[in-house]
Amino acid sequence: MRILLVDDNNTNLKLLTKLVGKLDNCVALPFASPDAVLSALPDLDFDVAIIDYQMPVYNGVELFTEIVRFEKYAQVPVIFVTADKDMTTRMAALNAGAIDFLTKPVNPVEFQARVQNIVSLAEARRQLANQAENLRREVERAVGELRLREREIIHRLTLAAGYKDPETSRHTLRVAAYSEAIAVELGLPEHQCHDIRLAAPMHDIGKVAMPDTVLLKQGKLTEAEYRQMQSHAQIGSDILAQSHSSLLQLASEIAASHHERWDGQGYPNRLVGEAIPIAGRIVCIADNFDALTTERPYKPAWTYERTVEHILGRAGTQFDPHCIAAFERALPKIHEIMERDRHEREREAAEQFRSRPGEKVA
Repeated sequence: MRILLVDDNNTNLKLLTKLVGKLDNCVALPFASPDAVLSALPDLDFDVAIIDYQMPVYNGVELFTEIVRFEKYAQVPVIFVTADKDMTTRMAALNAGAIDFLTKPVNPVEFQARVQNIVSLAEARRQLANQAENLRREVERAVGELRLREREIIHRLTLAAGYKDPETSRHTLRVAAYSEAIAVELGLPEHQCHDIRLAAPMHDIGKVAMPDTVLLKQGKLTEAEYRQMQSHAQIGSDILAQSHSSLLQLASEIAASHHERWDGQGYPNRLVGEAIPIAGRIVCIADNFDALTTERPYKPAWTYERTVEHILGRAGTQFDPHCIAAFERALPKIHEIMERDRHEREREAAEQFRSRPGEKVA
């Protein structure tokens, strides 16, 4: 244990240093002035402080008040040494954080008993802090492993959702990336932005319940087929609901709300304004952007410029105005994601062409 000693009287400082040397596993750090101590901060490491109360420039309380401005010393036990028996002096020391007092002239036997007790207390605190740190690391490790399993579950469910239609799988990943970009510009906490990206691919999981005649139809849906397709939002939420996983709970919320509209004309629950969960409002914009900029069986892809103009024009009706403002700020990142995905699809198509039977592989 390292014990800080501060006393402007050289004789007293030598005595305190000698007494510390007699304690088990203790090393003295003697300083003859408060200024010297302050000059050594915050690189000075000590476990207990023994400080003379009456010193020039800074008295003991003033010195310790300056020391504990540094967070690393906030829990260090301090003993004040004083010849003053006045209660006002002692109350000032207690208010500053004193844990004990030594009265001048210092009695060696009393010093050993009092300081040894406080050294033991400091050691117990340190062991407790180490145990708390080890426990924190174990909790972080367990949470990290749990989050990895949750991510794998979501990934597998995303693959299942896109099994019938490979483009659906790419769509969900683009929507996830767009959603994170919007969430970041909206100013949401980093962990929430990350969770939205992880959960967003589940927004269309309910489409696994759609018949192929509807899901893969080449052409515009009939009114009855459109109503059937709308049910995927509630089905997806029901699939993911009641999970103990926070990520799957978020995914359930997104699945249920990503087709709601700011003006209350959406589905399945016709929620209005801020009654729509924020993650659902974000994914709604990302989903619409991707649906418009990609080719579908019933329509060609819109241009980037036309899509942006269309979405910005629906702020306050279909979309949350604040989310639209964040979407607009995120457009450089969104365009980057869109272009990167386009290059990946072109590369994959080229690789598939080269690997066809009868074709020479370059």
